[in-house]
Amino acid sequence: MKTVYSVELASTYITTLPFKSPSQNHIPVTKRWKINSQAKGFNRSNLEKKKVMINEEKMRKMKEDAEADDKIPDVVMNRMIVRILFNVGVPLVTGLGLLQVFSVIKEQNLWQIPRWLPFLTTFITFGASTIGIAYGTLSTSWDAENKGSLLGFREARKNWVQMWEEDESVNK
Repeated sequence: MKTVYSVELASTYITTLPFKSPSQNHIPVTKRWKINSQAKGFNRSNLEKKKVMINEEKMRKMKEDAEADDKIPDVVMNRMIVRILFNVGVPLVTGLGLLQVFSVIKEQNLWQIPRWLPFLTTFITFGASTIGIAYGTLSTSWDAENKGSLLGFREARKNWVQMWEEDESVNK
């Protein structure tokens, strides 16, 4: 932040005055005002001390949070990614495929498709695709040694309860 450090005030004067001597006519008056850019109680040293204290506190909190969070094993993370891609990809591709099928049927004049049918199928398939992100995460076995079942219903029930128990213990 740049501040004005000085302001020069030059007074206006008349070059010749009838009632003064000629030696006093040409005296320029210059004043310099210095603006104090630091208000009382906010000098640099106090601000710097406060910033250092705040930064140290933030670093301490970040370290505590990092220690509190458990690292997800790579095996479990890879399983989650595969399940999420499957649970998002299948409904998404199905929805796009149905839109293409409806387009071909309409172009070939095989059947006059009502407008609500593509809307409904898109709503259902794309909605299932968005829900697939959460289900892909919950249906994965969070145990690195246990692979889990194919559809993951048992793991989803177990992980759902475990997730809410952890959330309640954090909020208390």
